[in-house]
Amino acid sequence: MMSQFNANEKEPVNVEYVEKPKKEKKRSFSFLTVIASMVFSLICGLGGGWFAYTHLGNNNEPSSKTGITYSNESSPSATTTVSSNESKTGLTTSEVAAKASPSVVEIVTEVTSTQYGMFGGTYTSQAAGSGVIISKDGYIITNNHVVEDANSITVTTYDNKQYNATLVGTDPASDIAVIKIDADEELSAATVGDSSKLQAGDTAVVIGNPLGTLGGTVTDGIISSPSREMVINNQSMELIQTNAEINSGNSGGGLFDGNGNLVGIVNAKDSGTTSSGTVIEGIGFAIPINSAMKVADELIQYGKVIDRATLGVYLQEVSSNYFNYTPGLYITGTANGSGAEKAGLKAYDRIVSADGNEINSQSDLTKVLRDKNVGDTISLTIERNGKQMDVQVTLGSSGSTSQQDE
Repeated sequence: MMSQFNANEKEPVNVEYVEKPKKEKKRSFSFLTVIASMVFSLICGLGGGWFAYTHLGNNNEPSSKTGITYSNESSPSATTTVSSNESKTGLTTSEVAAKASPSVVEIVTEVTSTQYGMFGGTYTSQAAGSGVIISKDGYIITNNHVVEDANSITVTTYDNKQYNATLVGTDPASDIAVIKIDADEELSAATVGDSSKLQAGDTAVVIGNPLGTLGGTVTDGIISSPSREMVINNQSMELIQTNAEINSGNSGGGLFDGNGNLVGIVNAKDSGTTSSGTVIEGIGFAIPINSAMKVADELIQYGKVIDRATLGVYLQEVSSNYFNYTPGLYITGTANGSGAEKAGLKAYDRIVSADGNEINSQSDLTKVLRDKNVGDTISLTIERNGKQMDVQVTLGSSGSTSQQDE
């Protein structure tokens, strides 16, 4: 293994998840904690690392799962003949809110953690986020970081009814999760739009639960960029950028277009100041609904994502000359049975290019793999012992090999 390498840990932008932690609810103290209590709150994703949005394959194709309403007029289950952003006039913000708000829910989770040492103890904390109902029988899409490690999940719907939710499945790589509630009546589900049709300047409406206490809050703006390539913690992801105001607690909520169709799942914002001291404002992000629904469909059917195309390699970045190693992206190992193993890739191979694209970081490789499907062949140029060679690798499924980086 190559543990001696120094990974490139720089973070180009200060992007944070927008889930709001709530105050600690109860504590189960160890013996010494009674003497000097220590406040412990779970900061769910705030200021933390990002997820790796990676190669979902055909992620411009809307999901076709039955029971979910799409805005595409070619869909037999559609309830509207207006496709996402087809009309530039669309609805007013209040009309969008009236149409979409009933599908947006508040989510509160409880997470139990243990602290060790003199002031150790078991602490149960609450955190809050948002979600969007995607089917009338109670499936709800949200962010993985909203429900991650939750012991319990409580959902409050638009009509202030509370339900205990069950976790259907999570996918940390895309930051998507699906939960389910059982109601005695049909629920108001969002009409799913087509994020591939978004254009800069289109109307954007965000509905969610900011601060964990203001459920049903509506903010509006525009689509600043329909496809913003973000590199955070060395991971590349394609997100929708909007200037509609996003705050802590909006995570998992809906980004809707001017016709009230769901086009994104809110998950992050850029905050703080630049190195020159400029305050950053009006930069929020959402996961495109086309890729989000692809993940959600698999979570509903299988409880996990099973067809994410992968090389089957473990990777390490070298950011500067280290002994005799050229800066770049190195393979530290291959997963058993993976396409990389079958192609003869080895530890210490440096990936020079993929399908003709120069590779200097894991984010570069992720960007190439994103549009690949299981079974596709990718052309790699690698460097081994100072010599370059070309290798053809057949991409496998993330569900068929042990956990790997790509």
